[in-house]
Amino acid sequence: MTIDSHHRNHAGRLFVVSAPSGAGKTTLCEAARKHLPHLVYSVSSTTRAPRGGEQEGIDYFFVGEAQFREGIDTGKWAEWARVHDNYYGTAARFIEAHLRAGRDVLLDIDVKGAEQILQRYPAAITLFIMAPSVAVLRRRLTARGLDSAAVIDKRMRNAKTEIDRRGIYRHIVINDDLETAIARFVSILKGEVD
Repeated sequence: MTIDSHHRNHAGRLFVVSAPSGAGKTTLCEAARKHLPHLVYSVSSTTRAPRGGEQEGIDYFFVGEAQFREGIDTGKWAEWARVHDNYYGTAARFIEAHLRAGRDVLLDIDVKGAEQILQRYPAAITLFIMAPSVAVLRRRLTARGLDSAAVIDKRMRNAKTEIDRRGIYRHIVINDDLETAIARFVSILKGEVD
C-alpha cells in the first residue's frame, strides 16, 4: 500500500506537542518535519508581533486582537489561550480538513491549548518536551538573547506551571542530547513507540 492510498483510506492522526519556552520544541518540530515530509505542521494564529525573521503563514498567522476575539466568539478556534500577554489559537477547520484527508497533523501549542484539544479530540497523541533541568532551561532562554530579564523571569514562572502539568501528556521527551531527543520524537510520530 502506498502512502497516498493509506492517506485516502484512513483518517490522519493528530499530534499535540507542548513545552516550556527554551526546551527545544521548535528545533524538534523542525527536525520531525524534515524526517516526515508528509506531516502537516499546523500554523497557529497569534496577536503577538512577529519576531525577527518570522514570516506570515509560515511561522504564524499574525492577527489583530479584535479579529482574534471575534474568532473566540464564533467558535473558530479548536483551541486558544492567552499566553505571555498575547492570544494564540488553532483553527478547527484547518485540523479537521487535514485529518479527514488522511494526513497526520502536528500541533505545537501550550499546555492550556493541549487540554482544550484533548476535550475536542480525545484520540490526539500528546508529547511534552522538557529540558534536563530548570537551570538548563534558564540558560537556554538567556542564551537566545530574545527577551529581557523580566520576560525570562516570567517565562520561568510559566515553565514551572507547565512542567507541573506534564502528566496529561502520553509521551515525555527530555531534550538533553539533541540527536537522542530527535530520534525519540520522530519514533513517536512514526508510531514506533506506544
